[in-house]
Amino acid sequence: MADVRVTYDGTADAAYVYFTDPRTRARSAHMYACDPAGVDGMINLDFDAQGRLIGVEVLGAASKLPGYLLESAERLDAEDA
Repeated sequence: MADVRVTYDGTADAAYVYFTDPRTRARSAHMYACDPAGVDGMINLDFDAQGRLIGVEVLGAASKLPGYLLESAERLDAEDA
């Protein structure tokens, strides 16, 4: 199974799931915002210049993603300090 990098900021309740090789630094060239009706949250899809999906940002992550995923995510907020 491939390792996927996930970061989480509990203060902002935002998670990011990376679909890129961790040894490289992909840059987002286009972001597609998704605001699904009835979901009470927003999901942003990031694409590189070649149109490949490089990551997904999930706002309202605590209510959208499994707890185990957020617990194992790299923390970006004060709880990490």
